[in-house]
Amino acid sequence: MKKTSLILAFAAIMLASCGSIQQTAHDFNGRIFGNTYTIDTFDNYGNKVLTTHGEKIDISGNVVQEETYDSNSDQSTGYVNTLSSVITMTIDGHQMLTCGDTTIFYEDGLVPDVHFAVETIESQSDSILDSPSIAGLVNSVKNKFGKPMVVIVKSQTGVPIYAFSGKRVTWEIPTGLPKFTKLMVDGKALYLHRANFQIIDIELIEG
Repeated sequence: MKKTSLILAFAAIMLASCGSIQQTAHDFNGRIFGNTYTIDTFDNYGNKVLTTHGEKIDISGNVVQEETYDSNSDQSTGYVNTLSSVITMTIDGHQMLTCGDTTIFYEDGLVPDVHFAVETIESQSDSILDSPSIAGLVNSVKNKFGKPMVVIVKSQTGVPIYAFSGKRVTWEIPTGLPKFTKLMVDGKALYLHRANFQIIDIELIEG
């Protein structure tokens, strides 16, 4: 029994490590770097305003100096480096700066489903494994290396835009990129900038 438990624990660690490597393979010092992406930009109401496709993509945040003040005297105490809301995109050698719009970056091979919608989710428990303490532990392990999930992407005012689904979905908040969420969907990278979203277990939707 102990041997079986050790094997399962080792397998979980290896799968989690694979998920981490897969995430890192699409990063370069907090940047999107070197992969081919479609970049769709939307206004606050979910209307698409621009689509860009590039073979060599580099996206980075911009650091600015921000003046700081003493809370008691309101006098300046100097400057600190702060990550601004402006992102710089280098697309096949040419630059585009953007700020404020909802922007979705999805790697070639990912196809968004524009017709996907979830209005009601009905669920009931039928197993002791559904208890919060057990389910929390199981899901924390599954989240390390991915599980079947649907990602519903919305505009900043909550208008549904896209949905992406996969058998192995993971997510993280990348450092160095302001207001970004990074996901891996079956080995393909998906970046959400200034977007509302929900990530839902497919089993919860299918009942």
